[in-house]
Amino acid sequence: MARTLMVVIALLGALAAPSETQKIADEQGRREALELYRTGQKFLVAEQFDKAVDAFSKAIAKDGLLTVAHYGLGQAYMNLQRFGDAATAYAGCIEATRALHTLQQTNQFDVEKRRDAEIRALRTTLNDLRGMREPTRLQLEQHLHDLENQRTSVGGPFRPPAEVLLALGSAHFKDGSRDAAETEWKAATELNPRLGEAHNNLAVIYMQSDRLDAAQEEIKLAEKAGFRVNPQFKEDLRKKRAGR
Repeated sequence: MARTLMVVIALLGALAAPSETQKIADEQGRREALELYRTGQKFLVAEQFDKAVDAFSKAIAKDGLLTVAHYGLGQAYMNLQRFGDAATAYAGCIEATRALHTLQQTNQFDVEKRRDAEIRALRTTLNDLRGMREPTRLQLEQHLHDLENQRTSVGGPFRPPAEVLLALGSAHFKDGSRDAAETEWKAATELNPRLGEAHNNLAVIYMQSDRLDAAQEEIKLAEKAGFRVNPQFKEDLRKKRAGR
């Protein structure tokens, strides 16, 4: 599985390498982008997804390295069932994270300052927008956890955010690209073995492709990580294994 992760990182490096124009926004641009991000989150919670797309897109135009805006854009597109656009948005989130990792090697203070601002914005969103749906809240909490982990990554190799790989895999799966989804979910579990949802999703793919023992193993890993696997799915897999 380590080979899977190496391939994913290599592909992201080739397809999403930071351009010279991806520089840290000035203070005014950063503030305006964060305000637009907060507006987008309010629209997301209100299920006004087209308006959320507009707000997140404007935030990215102000600050292309605002990872939370890329992530929010992906969430909005998923709700609009524009899965190809969602995959592009999540890939943009990974690209922005990679660009920040590169910039951090020479400009650690500014990168850490903006990362702290993103963390504060996410915490504020989670505290203020209590009416958001549980899947949206869980995704934001996962992204917050990853941003906090990135504080300790300076000097090490770039590691794509596991929860963004999970979301990217889901977008590919919904868009009909099962092989691409499997690749992203495998990479997500390598980066974070306790990402139960990714294990669960792999189990679904494995059962669909008659890799039944592998599906059972992924269910065990999902439950070990604390994820509640659908009992009907477990029963369907049990029957399918028994009927081989």
